[in-house]
Amino acid sequence: MNTALLIIDVQSALCSGEEECFDSPRLLRTINDLSARARAVGLPVILIQHEELEGSLTYGSSAWQLADGLLTAPDDLRVRKTTPDAFYQTDLLSLLQARMIDRVVICGLQTDYCVNATVRQAHALGYDVVLAADAHSTVDNGSMAAEQIIANHNNRLGRLSSAVSRIDVLPAGDIRL
Repeated sequence: MNTALLIIDVQSALCSGEEECFDSPRLLRTINDLSARARAVGLPVILIQHEELEGSLTYGSSAWQLADGLLTAPDDLRVRKTTPDAFYQTDLLSLLQARMIDRVVICGLQTDYCVNATVRQAHALGYDVVLAADAHSTVDNGSMAAEQIIANHNNRLGRLSSAVSRIDVLPAGDIRL
């Protein structure tokens, strides 16, 4: 299988300050290890950034930038998005198709928004998906703690499959690249 790593919304606003997601320092280390492994075997790494017309993720703002501590490489691909689904009105699908990708490994922020939407859309498009169980995060939502939201999504998304694609949920260290 041809695989790509999608790193979703690991941006300054979501990794520090008021909007900081749960356990961001550990999350960055886990994502950096996963992306280093992907680059070492020549897999495409796609950095996805969310942007808004107003607010903390306004395009070009310091909060919109990739998080300090997220390791990148010159060959990494970049995708800008305006909705939780990283495929919607972006060039992500064409980037994957041009590289004949049929499997995506997904990590990043936020579990219950952009990670969830992108995992589900990749699956609906027929991609085999691997969600890095310990490499996505979110914030408490008033009803559930971030840790519960992460565990809930790992459980729910790991149960989805179809005749043409599947979703596996694995710790980052166990993912075969």
